[in-house]
Amino acid sequence: MVLSPLLTVSDLSIGFNADGLKKSVVQNISFDVYKGKTIALVGESGSGKSITALSILGLLPYPVAYHSSGSIKYHNAEGSHELLNLGENKLQKFRGNEIAMVFQEPLSALNPLHTIEQQISETLHIHTNMNQSQINDRVKELLDMVEFKDGYSRLKSYPHELSGGQRQRVMIAMALACEPKILIADEPTTALDVTIQKGIINLIKRLSKTQDMGIILISHDLHMVNKLADDVCVMQKGSFVEKGPVRNVLKNPQHPYAQKLIASVPSGKPSPIKYDAPIILKTDSLSVEYQERKILSFKKAPPFLAVNNVALSLKQGETLGIVGESGSGKTTLAFALLNLLQSKGTITFNDINIKNLAKKEMLNLRKSMQVIFQDPFGALNPRFSIHDIIGEGLAVHESHLSQEEQTQKIVDILKEVDLDPQVMDRYPHEFSGGQRQRISIARSVILQPKLLALDEPTSALDRSVQSGIIALLRNLQKKHTLSYLFISHDLSVVRAMSHRIIVMKNGEVVEHGTTENIMETPQHPYTKKLINAAFG
Repeated sequence: MVLSPLLTVSDLSIGFNADGLKKSVVQNISFDVYKGKTIALVGESGSGKSITALSILGLLPYPVAYHSSGSIKYHNAEGSHELLNLGENKLQKFRGNEIAMVFQEPLSALNPLHTIEQQISETLHIHTNMNQSQINDRVKELLDMVEFKDGYSRLKSYPHELSGGQRQRVMIAMALACEPKILIADEPTTALDVTIQKGIINLIKRLSKTQDMGIILISHDLHMVNKLADDVCVMQKGSFVEKGPVRNVLKNPQHPYAQKLIASVPSGKPSPIKYDAPIILKTDSLSVEYQERKILSFKKAPPFLAVNNVALSLKQGETLGIVGESGSGKTTLAFALLNLLQSKGTITFNDINIKNLAKKEMLNLRKSMQVIFQDPFGALNPRFSIHDIIGEGLAVHESHLSQEEQTQKIVDILKEVDLDPQVMDRYPHEFSGGQRQRISIARSVILQPKLLALDEPTSALDRSVQSGIIALLRNLQKKHTLSYLFISHDLSVVRAMSHRIIVMKNGEVVEHGTTENIMETPQHPYTKKLINAAFG
């Protein structure tokens, strides 16, 4: 029996017309979407995946965007409907009702001024004739469907009051409100913990079968694609370079670019530490407390222990991986170790008890302790040139250098992170995510620190870009004998980077050991759960 497709994309081309200059970004692609099946579009950032998906619902910035060729036909009981260039008013009939979309970043996609109840209800108000009582029942039904625990009690909550996994479930509930036939999922698990990722993957897989939905999955996570997709299309520079059943493409890729993508899964090990390497950082009985808001004006709420009685050490040239779910205390621990948060216990850095240092003494020590953040775009000042961003630390800590000497240092560090020194007069928005992260690394390493805290430094990057950043961090560590505190929810990256790992849950270290022991023979049930979610 030959199945008929729900959606047929034929010979689709997409371009943009800016300042009279036309640029083609997608060229002559074709694919079909079927009931109960998932087709994945994979490729690096800028390959055209999301633009292709947005064109299906007419969400590109027309008339700046244009189509030089192609057809997008949606098929239902009423017949075939050409969606391309259909027009805003007519497309409203299909958006949310027939074809729905889950966007990559739920915090950005959700309205911060509306409760989750209002946002899930909105689609029902637009596309159905339900009364308010029926809408309320449907909202609760949707929360059950997406397995949002305690969803009823969170109806009046705003997006910022929910976790990443909860926000993603709200986005999926909104998309499913009108029982669409096709769901477009654009990077639905990016930056989520491995256990939450597994839950979202299982949810999408289950909904595809129970709702008989066709799914278009956009992702750079090939592990997720392998679990979810039936077919895969590999995109490079706006074209499909390979497509077919997922088991064939991922296990036996034919095109060099597809081979490169599949081979870019983080691998290898960090360079071994010298046997007599000194301990550069040590803490004992470290705790961080936050005072909760008062329950009543006359009753003080109990303190919340974000980090509870942690003891650890870090050697020169060593990487300590810190893993755990969101809210486990990973980032709080790292910031406390850098004396950026008030804490209890002792912190010794380079044989100095930094808890007892005056503000000016601590400022002088900051040169040796640097941080690299998760989102390089948010961490870089958009009004500063690359020269000013990288040179900012020099102006504070090495003000004795002349302007020429500072510029030479900036040139040298740009070369070290594999960037052309000629880019120093450009601004952050002119660079890719991977390039911006290299700029962030250059800004930190130019001060020749002894310790770097890396907070999810690769989570927002494509796999192939991740591999380049991992290789860069390894090289810098070997060259400068750097010590890393490496925070990540991506256990494959942690395994490739770390000598030792600590596993955190509810502010406590539940397991610690060498990377090999933690990954191969975990002892604690929580560690086993994390590893099973990541690699199972």
